[in-house]
Amino acid sequence: MMRLPLLEKICKRIFLFIIVMFILSAAVFVLARKAPGDPLQSFYGDAVEMMTQEEKDAASARLGLDAGITVQYVRWLTNAIQGDFGLSFKYKMPVMDVISPLIGNTLLLGITSYIAVFVLAVLLAVFCVLHEDRFIDKLICKIGTVSYYIPGFWLGVILVLVFSVNLGWLPSSGAYDVGMQDNIGNRILHLILPLSVMIVSHFWYYTYMIRNKLLDEARMDYVLLAKSKGCTGREILWKHCLRNVAPTIVSLMAVSIPHVIGGTVVVESVFHYPGIGNLAIESAKYHDYNLLMIDVLITGLVVFAGSFIAQAVNERIDPRMKETEHIKW
Repeated sequence: MMRLPLLEKICKRIFLFIIVMFILSAAVFVLARKAPGDPLQSFYGDAVEMMTQEEKDAASARLGLDAGITVQYVRWLTNAIQGDFGLSFKYKMPVMDVISPLIGNTLLLGITSYIAVFVLAVLLAVFCVLHEDRFIDKLICKIGTVSYYIPGFWLGVILVLVFSVNLGWLPSSGAYDVGMQDNIGNRILHLILPLSVMIVSHFWYYTYMIRNKLLDEARMDYVLLAKSKGCTGREILWKHCLRNVAPTIVSLMAVSIPHVIGGTVVVESVFHYPGIGNLAIESAKYHDYNLLMIDVLITGLVVFAGSFIAQAVNERIDPRMKETEHIKW
């Protein structure tokens, strides 16, 4: 039987999630409609230039754009609660039918890069701590700092020029070749360049944070005591120091989710990778309001879920981090 404190915490999380999604959807809805541009151009293309004002008014009414922003939002929210997120102006089909095939591509790129970034960050941070202030540590720090400040879009273009255009080793765009969506090897080839940009653009920042935290932990009194008992520095670092900074690493993983998602959008745009990040840019460009809304809500859901999971894992790792105060509403 579920304990009441746990049930209360879950209910609070659900309520907070609903409030966050409501505020996010309302803000995006208003900002999208206040942005300059004509959504009719997205739906009707160049034919809109041949329309009379009466025809444009009728077209706006058919698309539900004739009412005030408040009325439009209430109408959209009512339909969204029922599972109807509207019609894509650009693709002229339900937005879920447009976005569903692309979610898997983004998840594959995002989750793979997310795991790779933190696995490499932890391994490199431990290596730097074990070789603190030596030549290799200083060299890695300098190279990492330079790589962190390289713009992702610029790095992507350079990689395409070198490995796709000049050498012809790797594909420059897409998630797979035509008719090869079930070919794992082909998908891996298409992932190499986008994944490389994601890793180079993100992992050094987290490596540096983990490295500094491990260095602070390595200077604790219990480390000196363990060394006096014959334990090696490598053994102490892996078995004790790393475990003690694990909550910090998990917290970094939680706050990095928006950062990684933002990087995914850039990478998908550079490599024309068919994912929801690239789709979000297109929907904003073509004023495809309904498609933009679902893109943002999915992103918000991922960020919120990541933060919730990170806190749960933190509490599991370190029981001292459990909430002791009730949230007052």
